[in-house]
Amino acid sequence: MMSGTEQQPLSPASVAHLRKVAAEISAFFEAGGSAPERPSIDAAWVVLEAAIDFGDGTTIEACRRVIDAGLNGAAIDESDLVTVDNYFK
Repeated sequence: MMSGTEQQPLSPASVAHLRKVAAEISAFFEAGGSAPERPSIDAAWVVLEAAIDFGDGTTIEACRRVIDAGLNGAAIDESDLVTVDNYFK
């Protein structure tokens, strides 16, 4: 039985899924010519999905704050934007 701090290795299907997500994000930013100053809510959702797969709690919280602020028209913290924007780099 696993304790709450242990993580299982990613399955080949999870790795393939994350590679697909990373390729989609790269294509998204390349289509715009350059990365926008503020990542879109869509990009934050994609990063959130990958962070959940990796169990990356810090990034999960940053994505949630970006998504919430974007949906509510609130200011987004610069550190959260950097976390989302640089996740797959």
